[in-house]
Amino acid sequence: MAGGPSTPQLAAAVSDAGGLGFLAAGYKTAEQVASGIEAVRAATSSPYGVNLFLVSHFEPDLDAVHAYRRSLEPEAASLGAELGAPRWDDDEWQAKVELVLDTRPDVVSFTFGCPTPELLRRMAERGIHTTVTVTTVAEAREAAARGAASLAVQGPEAGGHRGTWDQAAEPDSIPLLDLLSAVHRAVDVPVVAGGGVATAADVAAVLEHGAVAAQVGTAYLLAEEAGTNPVHRAALADPAFRETAVTRAYTGRWARGLANRFMADHQDAPAGYPHVHHVTAPLRAAAVAAGDPQVAHLWSGTGHARARSVPAGEITRALVSR
Repeated sequence: MAGGPSTPQLAAAVSDAGGLGFLAAGYKTAEQVASGIEAVRAATSSPYGVNLFLVSHFEPDLDAVHAYRRSLEPEAASLGAELGAPRWDDDEWQAKVELVLDTRPDVVSFTFGCPTPELLRRMAERGIHTTVTVTTVAEAREAAARGAASLAVQGPEAGGHRGTWDQAAEPDSIPLLDLLSAVHRAVDVPVVAGGGVATAADVAAVLEHGAVAAQVGTAYLLAEEAGTNPVHRAALADPAFRETAVTRAYTGRWARGLANRFMADHQDAPAGYPHVHHVTAPLRAAAVAAGDPQVAHLWSGTGHARARSVPAGEITRALVSR
């Protein structure tokens, strides 16, 4: 849950309640991630994980990206914001890799791609359990072949970015339980599963379909320890935001969030992550500052209606109580 909701306090609270709390490293500097790891360790002695973005180099259609940027100028002007410049970066990949190799969190997970066999082996030698996000059987087989210790199967119901390895391709829409069953049959490593998992019944369902654990995100967005911004929190509790939709409008990568005007008005957004992300970042920040949920991105999965404003420990325990 990069971009705000993930906090050291949330990760620690989930781990203390018997789950495996994760600290999101995406969109942060390596120094910020290091501080977050220190804070998690100060708050709990329980196992925890760190999630890294693996941003493969991608050459978008720059004419399309610049045209899209121009189309957003009225949106930015209305909020007094200046759009960013499109550019590629790797989210400080190497610095974050060296950080986790040095600090050795219990688990390191990867999103948007799979590390090399050499890196997965280095992490195993440091006693780090690795898990790779997969959205297809082909990705699952490749990650297992490279040496991932486990896989995180992400269904289309999940909130936020779909962790597809090929950002130019249309994401697969196979429901989580069907995808999970197919992956479970295809590989010999443990799998966890997420996407729309918000209740104990949902957890039981993924376990029945071959997962060893459930991965949960949206259910924690309203947790007391989460860093979810006020606009996002209010929208999750607002009956006007009942539906979710998938969009590239905010970052150039497909992602699911609460359906709003911005998503409806900008369905022509091109593929181009992180280029489009850098273009819209100032606009999104201005929307949050202005309290405008019709422009702010509101990442949420299909189980968003079940999110509750209670301590993370209570949410965690409820997920395993039948």
